[in-house]
Amino acid sequence: MNSTVSSYKDDPHVQQRRWRILIILNLFTFMATLDGSIINVALPTITRELGLELGHAQWVSSIYLMAICSFILLFGRFGDIFGKIRIFRIGTVIFVVGSLLCGLSGSLTTLIAARVIQAIGASMTMANSQGIVTDIFPDNERGKALGFVGTFVSLGSIAGPGIGGIMVSSLGWESIFWINVPLGLIAILLGAKLLPKDIQTAKKKVDGAGSLLFAGFIVSLIAAILLGQEVGYSDWRIIALLVFAAVAFMVFLRLESRIKEPMLDLDLFRNPLFSLSILCGFLVFVSMFCYNIIAPFYLQSIVGLSPSSAGWMMMLYPLVMVVIAPISGALSDKIGGEWLTFTGLLLMVGAQAGLASLNEHSTLIGVGSFIALLGLGGGLFQSPNNSLVMSTVPRPRLGVAGSVNSLIRNFGMVVGIALATTTLFGVMSQKAGTRVTGLIPDRPDIFLAGMNVVFTVSASICVVGVLLTGWRLLKRKRSKDGEDHHGQKVTKEAKA
Repeated sequence: MNSTVSSYKDDPHVQQRRWRILIILNLFTFMATLDGSIINVALPTITRELGLELGHAQWVSSIYLMAICSFILLFGRFGDIFGKIRIFRIGTVIFVVGSLLCGLSGSLTTLIAARVIQAIGASMTMANSQGIVTDIFPDNERGKALGFVGTFVSLGSIAGPGIGGIMVSSLGWESIFWINVPLGLIAILLGAKLLPKDIQTAKKKVDGAGSLLFAGFIVSLIAAILLGQEVGYSDWRIIALLVFAAVAFMVFLRLESRIKEPMLDLDLFRNPLFSLSILCGFLVFVSMFCYNIIAPFYLQSIVGLSPSSAGWMMMLYPLVMVVIAPISGALSDKIGGEWLTFTGLLLMVGAQAGLASLNEHSTLIGVGSFIALLGLGGGLFQSPNNSLVMSTVPRPRLGVAGSVNSLIRNFGMVVGIALATTTLFGVMSQKAGTRVTGLIPDRPDIFLAGMNVVFTVSASICVVGVLLTGWRLLKRKRSKDGEDHHGQKVTKEAKA
């Protein structure tokens, strides 16, 4: 690259291949988010083949998302200092190596360690992909390009159980990790040819204290929730972890508000529309992962479907979303995103309520209808809400907002898994009269009781989202009406 070029937008070679670069970015975005959800449908098989309890097996899913949440802001900062593309490239290699090690793991310990390596690579790519898009694409195409990134994120998050079920059934649970190796190598080779060199770095300090505090908050909070399922939340060790998490988070916020170059730009949250849209996205991902963690066990252990058949059933969600998301994205450009997000959340409430009513005698048509309805609601919500998030942020902060959006999304996944399993085991333990951390043979009624409560809680979370989006809709409408009245008043005064 010509060293005199100060912007990718001024480099004709980069502009000629910008859409091909986007494909590489989206391929790793898809794989990284897919691996946060694809593991869920494989958990019953992994639990059986490695001789684990369900309460232990869920760490395979949770540790990946915990590590991403812990590192994503740090690697976003590294991207600003050392170059976004350099950090992205390193992340792709680490992710592929981690995926290979996951497939070779023969015990829970080695699998969890490999998942951490995989998550480090994923967080390096996630933290910088939206920033690279912001740097490379011209202003008039930036929104469309970021929209594609958001679509691949959503598809990766929800397509995992369907794709995973098909692969586990035909190729074994190891295949869900090994598939990343050839795809990742192809993307790495294409990246070596197409990705430009970094031309923008910054002489900034690494917020080491903030990074450690935030990682401590994430790890201690989720560990307390998951371990509390096994030993009880009254245990002094669990209480100590929760207290540490609260203290670490408060100190982190205080530190970030005072230092000159914080890891997390808290000024973004002073915009109420940004904060509300981020919160709604968080609630939807919490709800989504309640479904993702529970549905595979219901379809396989209660309904009796094979992993492949369960995978095809769960594919209804992403298939419907693939059709609806582009339509809702196009509609949001014409009519705005408020009504679409509001309608989407209403549909998700109905779908979650329907899932809460399922039992061992429910028909596959009924189950499939609720899953498809959930996909319809999610498709209507995701793209317009992402557009609303980005529309509230000044252009120089688009990359930062993208990192925050990724963090909140992954944190929502972690909270969803923890909430679903904690609620499930709590209700099952109450029904069984003893502490339960797994499925009880020949007692589907106990699992169904817990599942019904989980989906009721998930529906309630979506109701909160409906109320928030309804408030956002009214606020936007009043603001628009005020602008219209003001404009009409000015026109009348001009005529006078």
